[in-house]
Amino acid sequence: MIPTHDLTGMVLAGGEGRRMGGRDKGLEPFAGLPLVGHVVKRLEGRVAELLINANRNADAYRFFADRVIADVVMDGAEGGFKGPLMGIYSGLRAAKTPWLLVAPCDSPALPDDLVARMVKGIGQHDIAVAFDGERLHPVVALLRTSLADDLAATLAEGERKIDRWYARHNWCKVDMSDCPDAFANLNTEEEKLHLEKVLMGSSSKEVK
Repeated sequence: MIPTHDLTGMVLAGGEGRRMGGRDKGLEPFAGLPLVGHVVKRLEGRVAELLINANRNADAYRFFADRVIADVVMDGAEGGFKGPLMGIYSGLRAAKTPWLLVAPCDSPALPDDLVARMVKGIGQHDIAVAFDGERLHPVVALLRTSLADDLAATLAEGERKIDRWYARHNWCKVDMSDCPDAFANLNTEEEKLHLEKVLMGSSSKEVK
């Protein structure tokens, strides 16, 4: 088992939010908190350090994390908005621990025990990826930070597909088929409003 002091958590919030009108998705209000706040709740207290990968609004994100990191600039290229694989690479470089657990800012219903389940599920592998019973969620993953140099070389080759990079390594699925709805990610205003209504309705039933 991976002890807490060997684990860094990171929320990926570095995207452009194009399908949400270019707005910063992590800061979108959702059920009383910015979206990023819901994801942070799944990680805080369960990791040694909490990072947020963001390419804008760093001051707003600092309230939710120990550190805010932007995408690494490679080989003189312009920084920012290089996709989730670059966000993961930036986290692998920034982490001070042997392991990094990443989760996206737009999945506010992730399981409360996400960290424990990912840690338990990785076994002797180098990468673990959440699996909801039907599909993988490659941006919900636990990775060895020693993979940073390999990922740097992969990015330098022009690769931007997460699953193709994972396939190069000793990776595994972590079964989350008991809670597939927890991995709903929000790309549009309509999706956000729908999930908010569903979750708020569930909360009201629990109170009753």
